[in-house]
Amino acid sequence: MNVFDEKRAELEQHEFMMGVERGRLAVALDLLTDSLILVGQHGVYCTSNRNPNVPALDLQAVLNGMEGAKALIQSVMEEVRKGREQGNKGTGNETTERSE
Repeated sequence: MNVFDEKRAELEQHEFMMGVERGRLAVALDLLTDSLILVGQHGVYCTSNRNPNVPALDLQAVLNGMEGAKALIQSVMEEVRKGREQGNKGTGNETTERSE
């Protein structure tokens, strides 16, 4: 089963509220957040041999990569939002200018 089937309800809800692009990114962000939590919990049991207070090096690398991906998704969502806002403003201004 693929992600579109597994997360159909969440996708439909987020796509309706935010649009297709931002909705799918929001679901991806939720998946990453859930995965970060699971890897973080796993890190409690798989600690570094050098420093038992931190996760093992491989888990640190996974966590850093996932946190980076999450930040990138958040930035794309913000850019899409800004683009839509500017597009809506631009369309309204053009119509006003033409009618005058």
